[in-house]
Amino acid sequence: MGPFRSLLTLAALLSIACGETPPAPALDGPVAGWSHHGGDAGGTRYSPLTQVNRENVRFLEPAWVHRSGDWASERSDSPPRTSYQATPILDDETLYFCSPLNRIFAIDAETGQERWVFDSEPDLGGLWGATCRGVALWRSAEPTAGPCARRIFMGTMDARLVGVDAGTGRACPDFGDGGVVDLEQGIGDIQPGEYAVTSPPLVIGDRVVVGALVGDNRRVDGPGGVIRAFDARTGALVWAFDPVPPGTSPLEPDAGGRPRYHRGTPNAWSILSADPERGLVFIPFGGPSPDFFGGHRRGFDHYGSSVVALDADSGRVVWHFQAVHHDLWDYDVGSQPTLIDLEVEGRNEPALVQPTKMGHVFILHRERGKPLFPVEERPVPQTDVPGEITSPTQPFPTFPPPLHPARLDPDDAFGLTPWDRGRCRTILENVRNEGIFTPPSLGGSIVYPGVPGGFNWGSAGWDPERKLLVLNQSRIAGVHQLIPRGAVEAHRRLREGDFGSTAAQEGTPYLVRASVPVSPLGIPCSPLPWGTILAVSLQTGETVWEVPLGTPRDRLPIPLPLELGLPNMGGPLVTAGGLVFIGASLDDYLRAFDLESGTELWRARLPAGGQATPMTYRLGREGRQFVVIAAGGHYMLDTTQGDSMVAFALPEVGGGAER
Repeated sequence: MGPFRSLLTLAALLSIACGETPPAPALDGPVAGWSHHGGDAGGTRYSPLTQVNRENVRFLEPAWVHRSGDWASERSDSPPRTSYQATPILDDETLYFCSPLNRIFAIDAETGQERWVFDSEPDLGGLWGATCRGVALWRSAEPTAGPCARRIFMGTMDARLVGVDAGTGRACPDFGDGGVVDLEQGIGDIQPGEYAVTSPPLVIGDRVVVGALVGDNRRVDGPGGVIRAFDARTGALVWAFDPVPPGTSPLEPDAGGRPRYHRGTPNAWSILSADPERGLVFIPFGGPSPDFFGGHRRGFDHYGSSVVALDADSGRVVWHFQAVHHDLWDYDVGSQPTLIDLEVEGRNEPALVQPTKMGHVFILHRERGKPLFPVEERPVPQTDVPGEITSPTQPFPTFPPPLHPARLDPDDAFGLTPWDRGRCRTILENVRNEGIFTPPSLGGSIVYPGVPGGFNWGSAGWDPERKLLVLNQSRIAGVHQLIPRGAVEAHRRLREGDFGSTAAQEGTPYLVRASVPVSPLGIPCSPLPWGTILAVSLQTGETVWEVPLGTPRDRLPIPLPLELGLPNMGGPLVTAGGLVFIGASLDDYLRAFDLESGTELWRARLPAGGQATPMTYRLGREGRQFVVIAAGGHYMLDTTQGDSMVAFALPEVGGGAER
């Protein structure tokens, strides 16, 4: 860490010598931390800090860099490829976060120096990629200073829940079996790499609530998506919500009397939210297995692609709202539910804001699950695939209206020249293409937005003063084609060289080919921008601003700084200083935007891809405000790989740097 930090400091000092002198950091203003992955239990990604603001953000400079050592190379003997998506949490002047290889780090929040490391030693066999988005903190309400009075919880890629002492990093011996709870219990047959925990557990009271990621499109009877709550002290199972239709009989316990859970049910792989005051946990569910054919589901998608409110004490369903009926597009509810207070027709309502991959934002009453603004059921295209069914309608929000284009017509095709644009136009003309919710077909269908969204796990940032919701989205189309099993070889020859992949969907009559329509030059056929960041007023429902996010600087042999807007993964941070911080895009930058106008005010190079969500904190009145982001790349997006956690702050004394 020493040499890299020295280079960063030298670069900052050289730029200071050539730039204007910054003001000293203000010592008045608020002090605040970051206690949860999304800033708070309700996932607002908002900080009241103002030391860094629109007037001085251009003077931000690197403060420290932590290197975890946990990232995969392209060597054949390396671990799975990695995505560094962790957002740290802060407690007692210590930052806690996880690496993609499931080590937990505790570092000094002022200096970045390591305090301890815990290695969960996961079995990574069968995995094609590894990530960990964060950890959770539990603090005992009892006035004790004994071991494990503060605990850090992490889910692992091999489906375990681990609990360690926040002060020492040692496993808590009274939690589960020596600090470990086996999450495979009751799940049944699991293929290698098929069942994992990638998002942070949720702590509410003395409960630790956890879902899991289930591998997409392998088989109809894949592991189920049960949500479980464990006692934070003992690791004992408190309750389990098996997401089957109401009235479905539970499975008989196994021979040892332990519960078993249904298979093929929706899973919640993303980030959960909680309302401790109301005792509610909010679960964003994906769809049942597999994603692109559902003729076999027998009602098992009752909770699919929904947000579900559970009672935190019992696991009982309080309400659920389905964002997609009978999902055939992999339109998982991937964004964390955002809990806010919102004035509606003169009343202050407890609201839940749910962004989706479709670019739809649903605003619901937090206690009842009913839309606070009209949601319309509109007719959508119907399937022509034997054995499949489709919902005749889908829900569309009216406030705010859909934020992603609903169609990709041949006339919209993008190209650098008339030749490649014409080739893209031909692609779009030769597949089924009736706008959003065009179902998969035997000849291929456009899906737009594509599988990544719209909005994904990066979720939303909320400014309570201006009532602005800030989101980043991708705008890349896909093509989904169902392939009868007897036609696999002919299809393989036909599609040789296509930019996509084929999945088995075992137990259905069809395989699926999921691809991205690209020109012969390898450029997406979707029109620019391919990624944006935007702010929506929840007073008027209008988009206040939307700007392209990202350049091809790190995607081309020549580093062109064109503001095209690229696909992105990660989320925004909103501050009371009038700023939005975000990495997320395919170039190696952290940016700051003016919250009111969308004007880019600052950017800084990162040592690797910043496909994570930044966080911020200030420890005391004499301290600086830090902005921290993981920079380690994303294996699926093929961004620059690395292992850095990078902090920025204003200079401590004199000097400064222009962008």
